[in-house]
Amino acid sequence: MSVPAIEMLDITKIFPGVVANNRVTFTVEQAEIHALLGENGAGKSTLMSILFGLYEPDGGIIKVRGRETRIRNPNDATALKIGMVHQHFKLVRNFTVTENIVLGLEPRNSLGNLDLRSAEKRVKALSEAYGLAVDPRSRIEDITVGMQQRVEILKILYRDADILIFDEPTAVLTPQEIDELLAIFRRLKAEGKTIVFITHKLKEIKAAADRCTVLRRGKGVATVKVTQVDERELAEMMVGRAVNFRIEKAPAKPGDLVLKIEDLVVLGSQGTPAVNGLSLEVRAGEVVGIAGVDGNGQSELTAAIAGLLPALSGRVFLKGRDISRESIRSRNREGVGMVPEDRHKHGLILDFRIDENLILKNYWESPYSSPFGFLRFPVILRHAEDLIREFDIRSGSGAATPAHAMSGGNQQKVVIAREIDLSPELLIVAQPTRGLDVGAIEYIHRRIIEERDKGRAVLLVSFELDEILGLCDRIAALSKGQVVGVLPAEEADERRIGAMMGGVHA
Repeated sequence: MSVPAIEMLDITKIFPGVVANNRVTFTVEQAEIHALLGENGAGKSTLMSILFGLYEPDGGIIKVRGRETRIRNPNDATALKIGMVHQHFKLVRNFTVTENIVLGLEPRNSLGNLDLRSAEKRVKALSEAYGLAVDPRSRIEDITVGMQQRVEILKILYRDADILIFDEPTAVLTPQEIDELLAIFRRLKAEGKTIVFITHKLKEIKAAADRCTVLRRGKGVATVKVTQVDERELAEMMVGRAVNFRIEKAPAKPGDLVLKIEDLVVLGSQGTPAVNGLSLEVRAGEVVGIAGVDGNGQSELTAAIAGLLPALSGRVFLKGRDISRESIRSRNREGVGMVPEDRHKHGLILDFRIDENLILKNYWESPYSSPFGFLRFPVILRHAEDLIREFDIRSGSGAATPAHAMSGGNQQKVVIAREIDLSPELLIVAQPTRGLDVGAIEYIHRRIIEERDKGRAVLLVSFELDEILGLCDRIAALSKGQVVGVLPAEEADERRIGAMMGGVHA
Protein backbone atom coordinates (compact mmCIF):
# COMPACT_ATOMS: atom_id res chain seq x y z
CA MET A 1 0.00 0.00 0.00
CA SER A 2 1.15 3.53 -0.76
CA VAL A 3 2.03 5.94 2.05
CA PRO A 4 -0.77 8.45 2.80
CA ALA A 5 -0.25 11.97 1.48
CA ILE A 6 -1.35 13.46 4.81
CA GLU A 7 -1.60 12.07 8.33
CA MET A 8 -2.74 14.43 11.09
CA LEU A 9 -2.78 12.45 14.35
CA ASP A 10 -4.53 13.64 17.55
CA ILE A 11 -4.40 17.29 16.50
CA THR A 12 -5.50 19.73 19.20
CA LYS A 13 -5.87 23.49 18.83
CA ILE A 14 -7.21 25.74 21.59
CA PHE A 15 -8.22 29.38 21.23
CA PRO A 16 -9.40 31.56 24.15
CA GLY A 17 -12.77 30.18 25.19
CA VAL A 18 -12.99 27.40 22.59
CA VAL A 19 -11.34 24.07 21.70
CA ALA A 20 -11.32 24.33 17.90
CA ASN A 21 -9.78 20.88 17.34
CA ASN A 22 -9.99 18.19 19.99
CA ARG A 23 -7.61 15.30 19.24
CA VAL A 24 -8.65 15.09 15.58
CA THR A 25 -7.13 12.40 13.36
CA PHE A 26 -7.32 13.02 9.62
CA THR A 27 -5.75 10.86 6.91
CA VAL A 28 -5.74 11.54 3.16
CA GLU A 29 -4.46 9.07 0.58
CA GLN A 30 -2.36 10.16 -2.36
CA ALA A 31 -4.23 11.21 -5.52
CA GLU A 32 -7.65 11.21 -3.87
CA ILE A 33 -10.31 13.87 -3.53
CA HIS A 34 -11.15 14.06 0.16
CA ALA A 35 -14.01 16.18 1.50
CA LEU A 36 -13.93 17.73 4.97
CA LEU A 37 -17.49 18.22 6.20
CA GLY A 38 -18.89 19.84 9.32
CA GLU A 39 -21.14 22.54 10.72
CA ASN A 40 -20.06 26.17 10.93
CA GLY A 41 -17.48 26.33 13.70
CA ALA A 42 -16.78 22.56 13.68
CA GLY A 43 -13.03 23.18 13.27
CA LYS A 44 -12.56 22.37 9.58
CA SER A 45 -10.79 25.57 8.53
CA THR A 46 -8.67 25.51 11.69
CA LEU A 47 -7.48 21.97 10.92
CA MET A 48 -6.52 22.90 7.35
CA SER A 49 -4.93 26.17 8.50
CA ILE A 50 -2.69 24.04 10.74
CA LEU A 51 -1.72 21.89 7.75
CA PHE A 52 -0.90 25.03 5.75
CA GLY A 53 1.11 26.59 8.59
CA LEU A 54 -1.22 29.46 9.46
CA TYR A 55 -1.55 28.02 12.99
CA GLU A 56 0.66 25.70 15.00
CA PRO A 57 -1.13 22.87 16.83
CA ASP A 58 -1.15 22.67 20.62
CA GLY A 59 -0.82 18.91 20.37
CA GLY A 60 -0.56 16.08 17.87
CA ILE A 61 1.65 14.92 15.01
CA ILE A 62 1.66 15.80 11.29
CA LYS A 63 3.10 13.46 8.69
CA VAL A 64 3.42 14.43 5.02
CA ARG A 65 4.09 11.51 2.65
CA GLY A 66 5.03 9.34 5.61
CA ARG A 67 7.54 11.71 7.19
CA GLU A 68 6.81 13.46 10.47
CA THR A 69 7.19 17.19 10.05
CA ARG A 70 6.62 20.51 11.77
CA ILE A 71 4.86 23.15 9.68
CA ARG A 72 5.51 26.51 11.34
CA ASN A 73 4.36 28.83 8.55
CA PRO A 74 3.06 28.81 4.95
CA ASN A 75 6.62 28.82 3.59
CA ASP A 76 7.20 25.46 5.26
CA ALA A 77 3.94 24.20 3.70
CA THR A 78 4.97 25.49 0.26
CA ALA A 79 8.33 23.72 0.59
CA LEU A 80 6.37 20.50 1.26
CA LYS A 81 4.35 21.18 -1.92
CA ILE A 82 1.18 22.00 -0.01
CA GLY A 83 -0.98 24.82 -1.36
CA MET A 84 -4.21 26.37 -0.09
CA VAL A 85 -7.02 28.33 -1.75
CA HIS A 86 -8.77 30.32 0.97
CA GLN A 87 -12.50 31.00 1.16
CA HIS A 88 -11.84 34.73 0.79
CA PHE A 89 -9.28 35.04 -1.98
CA LYS A 90 -5.84 36.53 -1.26
CA LEU A 91 -5.46 38.57 -4.45
CA VAL A 92 -4.30 42.13 -5.18
CA ARG A 93 -7.21 43.55 -7.17
CA ASN A 94 -5.27 46.07 -9.29
CA PHE A 95 -2.53 43.58 -10.20
CA THR A 96 -2.72 41.38 -13.28
CA VAL A 97 -3.34 37.64 -13.15
CA THR A 98 0.36 36.94 -13.71
CA GLU A 99 1.52 39.50 -11.13
CA ASN A 100 -0.68 37.84 -8.51
CA ILE A 101 0.52 34.36 -9.39
CA VAL A 102 4.24 35.17 -9.16
CA LEU A 103 3.97 37.48 -6.12
CA GLY A 104 6.75 36.52 -3.72
CA LEU A 105 8.37 34.29 -6.36
CA GLU A 106 9.07 36.86 -9.05
CA PRO A 107 11.18 35.58 -11.98
CA ARG A 108 14.31 37.56 -12.93
CA ASN A 109 16.31 37.68 -16.12
CA SER A 110 20.10 37.50 -16.36
CA LEU A 111 20.36 41.22 -15.49
CA GLY A 112 18.25 40.80 -12.37
CA ASN A 113 15.23 42.59 -13.80
CA LEU A 114 11.65 41.38 -13.40
CA ASP A 115 10.79 38.99 -16.24
CA LEU A 116 7.00 38.96 -16.46
CA ARG A 117 7.00 37.79 -20.08
CA SER A 118 8.45 34.36 -19.22
CA ALA A 119 6.05 34.16 -16.25
CA GLU A 120 3.09 34.89 -18.56
CA LYS A 121 4.18 32.05 -20.83
CA ARG A 122 4.35 29.61 -17.93
CA VAL A 123 0.99 30.77 -16.56
CA LYS A 124 -0.57 30.33 -20.01
CA ALA A 125 0.94 26.83 -20.33
CA LEU A 126 -0.34 25.85 -16.88
CA SER A 127 -3.82 27.20 -17.57
CA GLU A 128 -4.02 25.23 -20.82
CA ALA A 129 -2.66 22.05 -19.24
CA TYR A 130 -5.28 22.05 -16.47
CA GLY A 131 -8.18 23.56 -18.36
CA LEU A 132 -8.05 26.79 -16.33
CA ALA A 133 -8.71 29.28 -19.10
CA VAL A 134 -7.51 32.68 -17.80
CA ASP A 135 -5.95 35.63 -19.62
CA PRO A 136 -2.55 36.16 -17.90
CA ARG A 137 -2.70 39.92 -18.57
CA SER A 138 -6.20 40.60 -17.20
CA ARG A 139 -6.51 42.61 -14.00
CA ILE A 140 -8.14 40.85 -11.06
CA GLU A 141 -10.73 43.63 -10.66
CA ASP A 142 -11.93 43.03 -14.23
CA ILE A 143 -12.57 39.27 -14.05
CA THR A 144 -15.38 37.21 -12.48
CA VAL A 145 -15.22 35.53 -9.09
CA GLY A 146 -14.98 32.15 -10.84
CA MET A 147 -11.96 33.38 -12.80
CA GLN A 148 -10.38 34.73 -9.60
CA GLN A 149 -10.63 31.28 -8.09
CA ARG A 150 -8.83 29.86 -11.13
CA VAL A 151 -6.05 32.38 -10.47
CA GLU A 152 -5.76 31.07 -6.90
CA ILE A 153 -5.48 27.52 -8.22
CA LEU A 154 -2.84 28.55 -10.75
CA LYS A 155 -0.97 30.33 -7.96
CA ILE A 156 -0.44 27.08 -6.07
CA LEU A 157 0.21 25.03 -9.22
CA TYR A 158 2.86 27.58 -10.21
CA ARG A 159 4.58 26.70 -6.93
CA ASP A 160 4.48 22.98 -7.86
CA ALA A 161 2.03 22.02 -5.11
CA ASP A 162 0.70 18.48 -5.31
CA ILE A 163 -1.43 18.63 -2.14
CA LEU A 164 -4.17 21.21 -2.75
CA ILE A 165 -6.48 22.48 0.00
CA PHE A 166 -9.70 24.33 -0.89
CA ASP A 167 -11.65 26.14 1.84
CA GLU A 168 -15.34 26.45 0.85
CA PRO A 169 -14.37 26.66 -2.84
CA THR A 170 -17.92 26.90 -4.19
CA ALA A 171 -19.38 29.41 -1.70
CA VAL A 172 -19.34 32.30 -4.19
CA LEU A 173 -19.70 30.41 -7.47
CA THR A 174 -22.65 30.05 -9.80
CA PRO A 175 -23.98 26.52 -10.53
CA GLN A 176 -22.15 26.46 -13.88
CA GLU A 177 -18.88 27.56 -12.25
CA ILE A 178 -19.32 24.86 -9.58
CA ASP A 179 -19.63 22.18 -12.27
CA GLU A 180 -16.49 23.55 -13.95
CA LEU A 181 -14.57 23.54 -10.66
CA LEU A 182 -15.51 19.94 -9.86
CA ALA A 183 -14.36 18.96 -13.37
CA ILE A 184 -11.05 20.71 -12.62
CA PHE A 185 -10.76 18.69 -9.39
CA ARG A 186 -11.16 15.46 -11.34
CA ARG A 187 -8.56 16.62 -13.87
CA LEU A 188 -6.10 17.48 -11.07
CA LYS A 189 -6.65 14.08 -9.49
CA ALA A 190 -5.94 12.40 -12.85
CA GLU A 191 -2.63 14.30 -12.86
CA GLY A 192 -1.76 12.72 -9.51
CA LYS A 193 -2.67 15.68 -7.29
CA THR A 194 -4.20 15.17 -3.84
CA ILE A 195 -7.18 17.41 -3.07
CA VAL A 196 -8.83 18.29 0.23
CA PHE A 197 -11.88 20.48 0.03
CA ILE A 198 -13.92 21.92 2.87
CA THR A 199 -17.59 22.21 2.07
CA HIS A 200 -21.13 22.21 3.45
CA LYS A 201 -22.68 21.13 0.17
CA LEU A 202 -23.58 17.47 0.20
CA LYS A 203 -24.31 17.28 -3.54
CA GLU A 204 -20.75 18.36 -4.31
CA ILE A 205 -19.32 15.70 -2.01
CA LYS A 206 -21.38 13.05 -3.79
CA ALA A 207 -20.37 14.43 -7.20
CA ALA A 208 -16.62 14.73 -6.70
CA ALA A 209 -15.16 13.21 -3.50
CA ASP A 210 -13.74 9.72 -2.96
CA ARG A 211 -13.93 9.88 0.84
CA CYS A 212 -15.32 12.28 3.42
CA THR A 213 -14.27 13.07 6.97
CA VAL A 214 -16.91 14.59 9.23
CA LEU A 215 -16.13 16.93 12.15
CA ARG A 216 -18.62 17.97 14.79
CA ARG A 217 -17.87 20.56 17.48
CA GLY A 218 -14.12 20.14 17.09
CA LYS A 219 -14.04 16.33 17.12
CA GLY A 220 -13.74 13.75 14.36
CA VAL A 221 -16.99 11.80 13.90
CA ALA A 222 -16.22 9.46 10.99
CA THR A 223 -14.39 8.96 7.72
CA VAL A 224 -16.52 7.24 5.07
CA LYS A 225 -16.39 6.24 1.43
CA VAL A 226 -18.75 8.58 -0.39
CA THR A 227 -20.25 5.78 -2.50
CA GLN A 228 -21.39 3.99 0.68
CA VAL A 229 -23.48 6.82 2.22
CA ASP A 230 -26.27 9.09 1.01
CA GLU A 231 -26.77 12.81 1.59
CA ARG A 232 -29.17 12.25 4.47
CA GLU A 233 -26.64 10.10 6.35
CA LEU A 234 -23.89 12.67 5.82
CA ALA A 235 -26.15 15.45 7.09
CA GLU A 236 -27.05 13.46 10.20
CA MET A 237 -23.37 12.76 10.94
CA MET A 238 -22.61 16.46 10.53
CA VAL A 239 -25.28 17.93 12.83
CA GLY A 240 -25.97 14.95 15.11
CA ARG A 241 -29.67 14.70 14.28
CA ALA A 242 -32.00 14.03 11.37
CA VAL A 243 -32.25 16.96 8.95
CA ASN A 244 -35.43 17.81 7.08
CA PHE A 245 -34.46 18.64 3.49
CA ARG A 246 -38.03 19.52 2.56
CA ILE A 247 -39.09 23.06 3.32
CA GLU A 248 -42.33 22.84 5.28
CA LYS A 249 -44.71 25.74 4.65
CA ALA A 250 -48.41 26.49 4.48
CA PRO A 251 -49.88 28.20 1.40
CA ALA A 252 -49.09 31.92 1.25
CA LYS A 253 -51.74 34.48 2.12
CA PRO A 254 -50.63 37.57 0.15
CA GLY A 255 -51.85 40.86 1.55
CA ASP A 256 -51.26 44.52 0.72
CA LEU A 257 -48.71 45.61 -1.85
CA VAL A 258 -45.43 46.37 -0.04
CA LEU A 259 -42.80 46.74 -2.80
CA LYS A 260 -43.53 48.11 -6.26
CA ILE A 261 -40.78 48.68 -8.81
CA GLU A 262 -41.59 50.62 -11.97
CA ASP A 263 -39.32 50.66 -15.05
CA LEU A 264 -36.15 50.67 -12.94
CA VAL A 265 -32.83 51.34 -14.70
CA VAL A 266 -29.57 50.96 -12.75
CA LEU A 267 -26.09 51.25 -14.20
CA GLY A 268 -23.50 48.55 -13.56
CA SER A 269 -19.76 48.92 -12.99
CA GLN A 270 -19.11 49.20 -16.74
CA GLY A 271 -21.42 52.22 -17.08
CA THR A 272 -24.10 50.29 -18.98
CA PRO A 273 -27.57 49.34 -17.66
CA ALA A 274 -27.35 46.25 -15.42
CA VAL A 275 -31.04 46.65 -14.53
CA ASN A 276 -32.89 47.68 -17.66
CA GLY A 277 -36.52 48.76 -17.34
CA LEU A 278 -37.41 46.25 -14.62
CA SER A 279 -40.86 46.17 -13.00
CA LEU A 280 -41.86 43.90 -10.13
CA GLU A 281 -44.28 43.68 -7.19
CA VAL A 282 -44.00 41.95 -3.81
CA ARG A 283 -46.92 41.70 -1.38
CA ALA A 284 -47.07 41.22 2.36
CA GLY A 285 -47.12 37.55 3.32
CA GLU A 286 -45.30 36.18 0.27
CA VAL A 287 -41.79 35.26 -0.80
CA VAL A 288 -40.90 36.36 -4.32
CA GLY A 289 -37.72 34.82 -5.71
CA ILE A 290 -35.31 36.25 -8.27
CA ALA A 291 -33.79 33.44 -10.36
CA GLY A 292 -31.00 34.21 -12.79
CA VAL A 293 -27.44 33.47 -13.81
CA ASP A 294 -24.95 35.63 -11.91
CA GLY A 295 -24.31 38.95 -13.61
CA ASN A 296 -27.83 39.57 -14.91
CA GLY A 297 -28.61 42.51 -12.64
CA GLN A 298 -29.45 40.82 -9.33
CA SER A 299 -26.78 42.68 -7.34
CA GLU A 300 -27.66 46.05 -8.82
CA LEU A 301 -31.39 45.47 -8.26
CA THR A 302 -31.10 44.71 -4.55
CA ALA A 303 -28.56 47.53 -4.07
CA ALA A 304 -30.91 50.03 -5.72
CA ILE A 305 -33.87 48.98 -3.54
CA ALA A 306 -31.74 49.31 -0.38
CA GLY A 307 -30.24 52.65 -1.48
CA LEU A 308 -26.68 51.41 -2.03
CA LEU A 309 -26.84 52.35 -5.73
CA PRO A 310 -28.71 55.25 -7.35
CA ALA A 311 -31.33 54.54 -9.99
CA LEU A 312 -30.78 56.16 -13.36
CA SER A 313 -34.54 56.17 -13.91
CA GLY A 314 -37.67 54.45 -12.70
CA ARG A 315 -39.17 54.39 -9.23
CA VAL A 316 -39.26 52.22 -6.11
CA PHE A 317 -42.34 52.35 -3.86
CA LEU A 318 -42.61 50.98 -0.32
CA LYS A 319 -46.25 50.66 0.80
CA GLY A 320 -47.21 53.34 -1.70
CA ARG A 321 -44.47 55.79 -0.73
CA ASP A 322 -41.80 56.68 -3.33
CA ILE A 323 -38.43 55.94 -1.69
CA SER A 324 -36.37 56.17 -4.88
CA ARG A 325 -34.37 59.18 -3.71
CA GLU A 326 -34.29 58.50 0.02
CA SER A 327 -31.12 57.74 2.02
CA ILE A 328 -30.17 54.28 3.24
CA ARG A 329 -31.00 55.20 6.85
CA SER A 330 -34.37 56.59 5.80
CA ARG A 331 -35.18 53.38 3.93
CA ASN A 332 -34.17 51.34 6.98
CA ARG A 333 -36.53 53.43 9.13
CA GLU A 334 -39.31 53.01 6.57
CA GLY A 335 -38.95 49.23 6.92
CA VAL A 336 -36.40 47.96 4.37
CA GLY A 337 -34.14 45.20 5.71
CA MET A 338 -31.38 43.60 3.70
CA VAL A 339 -29.13 40.56 3.95
CA PRO A 340 -26.48 41.51 1.34
CA GLU A 341 -24.76 38.97 -0.88
CA ASP A 342 -21.31 40.18 0.25
CA ARG A 343 -21.31 40.02 4.05
CA HIS A 344 -17.80 41.51 4.29
CA LYS A 345 -18.42 44.51 2.07
CA HIS A 346 -21.97 45.47 3.08
CA GLY A 347 -23.01 43.27 6.01
CA LEU A 348 -20.39 43.62 8.74
CA ILE A 349 -17.64 45.79 10.13
CA LEU A 350 -15.08 43.03 10.53
CA ASP A 351 -13.07 44.70 13.32
CA PHE A 352 -16.23 45.33 15.39
CA ARG A 353 -17.47 42.87 17.99
CA ILE A 354 -20.57 40.74 17.46
CA ASP A 355 -22.67 42.90 19.80
CA GLU A 356 -21.61 46.04 17.94
CA ASN A 357 -22.43 44.53 14.55
CA LEU A 358 -25.87 43.51 15.78
CA ILE A 359 -26.88 47.15 16.41
CA LEU A 360 -25.31 48.84 13.37
CA LYS A 361 -28.72 49.90 12.05
CA ASN A 362 -30.21 51.25 15.27
CA TYR A 363 -27.44 51.98 17.79
CA TRP A 364 -28.59 55.61 18.13
CA GLU A 365 -32.08 54.60 19.25
CA SER A 366 -33.55 53.47 22.57
CA PRO A 367 -32.85 51.15 24.32
CA TYR A 368 -29.27 51.00 22.99
CA SER A 369 -28.58 54.71 23.37
CA SER A 370 -29.53 57.14 26.17
CA PRO A 371 -31.36 60.45 25.50
CA PHE A 372 -27.93 62.11 25.80
CA GLY A 373 -26.39 59.96 23.06
CA PHE A 374 -24.38 57.55 25.24
CA LEU A 375 -24.39 53.85 24.36
CA ARG A 376 -25.89 51.53 26.97
CA PHE A 377 -23.39 48.69 26.84
CA PRO A 378 -25.12 46.28 29.28
CA VAL A 379 -28.32 46.50 27.18
CA ILE A 380 -26.34 45.99 23.96
CA LEU A 381 -24.58 42.95 25.47
CA ARG A 382 -27.85 41.33 26.66
CA HIS A 383 -29.41 41.90 23.24
CA ALA A 384 -26.43 40.21 21.55
CA GLU A 385 -26.47 37.26 23.94
CA ASP A 386 -30.16 36.68 23.20
CA LEU A 387 -29.56 36.64 19.42
CA ILE A 388 -26.44 34.47 19.78
CA ARG A 389 -28.55 31.84 21.55
CA GLU A 390 -31.50 32.17 19.19
CA PHE A 391 -29.46 31.89 15.99
CA ASP A 392 -26.80 29.48 17.36
CA ILE A 393 -23.94 31.87 16.54
CA ARG A 394 -20.71 30.14 17.55
CA SER A 395 -17.69 32.16 18.61
CA GLY A 396 -14.78 31.86 21.00
CA SER A 397 -15.50 34.86 23.21
CA GLY A 398 -19.26 35.25 22.87
CA ALA A 399 -20.58 38.73 22.10
CA ALA A 400 -17.09 40.21 22.48
CA THR A 401 -15.70 38.22 19.53
CA PRO A 402 -14.59 40.38 16.57
CA ALA A 403 -16.47 39.50 13.38
CA HIS A 404 -13.22 38.70 11.55
CA ALA A 405 -12.43 35.97 14.09
CA MET A 406 -15.52 33.89 13.19
CA SER A 407 -16.13 31.39 10.42
CA GLY A 408 -17.89 32.65 7.30
CA GLY A 409 -21.08 30.81 8.20
CA ASN A 410 -21.25 32.35 11.66
CA GLN A 411 -20.60 35.79 10.17
CA GLN A 412 -23.61 35.19 7.93
CA LYS A 413 -25.72 34.24 10.94
CA VAL A 414 -24.86 37.59 12.59
CA VAL A 415 -26.13 39.50 9.54
CA ILE A 416 -29.32 37.44 9.28
CA ALA A 417 -29.98 37.72 13.02
CA ARG A 418 -29.68 41.52 12.89
CA GLU A 419 -31.99 41.90 9.89
CA ILE A 420 -34.69 39.51 11.09
CA ASP A 421 -34.59 41.02 14.60
CA LEU A 422 -35.50 44.41 13.12
CA SER A 423 -38.73 42.89 11.67
CA PRO A 424 -38.77 45.03 8.51
CA GLU A 425 -41.84 45.48 6.27
CA LEU A 426 -39.68 44.33 3.33
CA LEU A 427 -36.89 41.81 3.86
CA ILE A 428 -34.41 41.48 0.99
CA VAL A 429 -32.32 38.34 1.31
CA ALA A 430 -29.50 37.88 -1.19
CA GLN A 431 -27.75 34.50 -1.07
CA PRO A 432 -28.93 34.01 2.55
CA THR A 433 -27.49 30.53 3.01
CA ARG A 434 -24.15 31.02 1.25
CA GLY A 435 -21.50 29.31 3.37
CA LEU A 436 -23.98 27.74 5.81
CA ASP A 437 -24.19 24.07 6.77
CA VAL A 438 -27.34 22.02 6.25
CA GLY A 439 -28.51 22.45 9.83
CA ALA A 440 -28.16 26.23 9.64
CA ILE A 441 -29.78 26.30 6.18
CA GLU A 442 -32.77 24.41 7.56
CA TYR A 443 -33.07 26.97 10.38
CA ILE A 444 -32.68 30.04 8.11
CA HIS A 445 -35.29 28.69 5.67
CA ARG A 446 -37.70 28.21 8.56
CA ARG A 447 -37.07 31.77 9.78
CA ILE A 448 -37.71 33.22 6.31
CA ILE A 449 -41.04 31.38 6.13
CA GLU A 450 -41.87 32.59 9.66
CA GLU A 451 -41.25 36.17 8.52
CA ARG A 452 -43.55 35.60 5.56
CA ASP A 453 -46.22 34.19 7.85
CA LYS A 454 -45.94 37.26 10.10
CA GLY A 455 -46.98 39.32 7.08
CA ARG A 456 -43.54 40.47 5.92
CA ALA A 457 -42.83 40.85 2.21
CA VAL A 458 -39.71 38.85 1.30
CA LEU A 459 -37.61 39.31 -1.84
CA LEU A 460 -35.20 36.39 -2.20
CA VAL A 461 -32.20 36.35 -4.54
CA SER A 462 -30.38 33.03 -4.79
CA PHE A 463 -28.30 31.10 -7.30
CA GLU A 464 -29.54 27.85 -5.72
CA LEU A 465 -32.56 26.80 -7.78
CA ASP A 466 -33.54 24.25 -5.12
CA GLU A 467 -33.73 27.11 -2.62
CA ILE A 468 -35.77 29.30 -4.98
CA LEU A 469 -38.20 26.49 -5.81
CA GLY A 470 -38.54 25.39 -2.20
CA LEU A 471 -38.98 28.78 -0.50
CA CYS A 472 -40.78 31.01 -2.98
CA ASP A 473 -44.46 31.58 -3.62
CA ARG A 474 -43.76 33.36 -6.92
CA ILE A 475 -40.59 33.24 -9.01
CA ALA A 476 -39.33 36.01 -11.31
CA ALA A 477 -36.69 34.96 -13.84
CA LEU A 478 -34.11 37.62 -14.65
CA SER A 479 -32.14 37.86 -17.89
CA LYS A 480 -30.03 40.83 -19.02
CA GLY A 481 -31.47 43.05 -16.34
CA GLN A 482 -35.10 42.40 -17.22
CA VAL A 483 -37.85 40.20 -15.80
CA VAL A 484 -38.51 37.57 -18.45
CA GLY A 485 -41.54 36.22 -16.63
CA VAL A 486 -43.10 35.57 -13.23
CA LEU A 487 -44.50 32.14 -12.35
CA PRO A 488 -46.43 30.84 -9.34
CA ALA A 489 -44.23 28.31 -7.54
CA GLU A 490 -46.63 25.44 -8.28
CA GLU A 491 -46.16 26.00 -12.04
CA ALA A 492 -42.36 26.23 -11.88
CA ASP A 493 -39.70 23.56 -12.25
CA GLU A 494 -35.95 23.64 -12.91
CA ARG A 495 -36.35 23.14 -16.67
CA ARG A 496 -38.86 25.94 -17.12
CA ILE A 497 -37.05 28.40 -14.84
CA GLY A 498 -33.72 27.53 -16.49
CA ALA A 499 -35.14 28.32 -19.92
CA MET A 500 -36.46 31.66 -18.66
CA MET A 501 -33.07 32.49 -17.13
CA GLY A 502 -31.70 31.98 -20.65
CA GLY A 503 -34.08 34.61 -22.02
CA VAL A 504 -37.04 32.45 -23.10
CA HIS A 505 -40.26 34.23 -22.11
CA ALA A 506 -42.82 32.34 -20.01
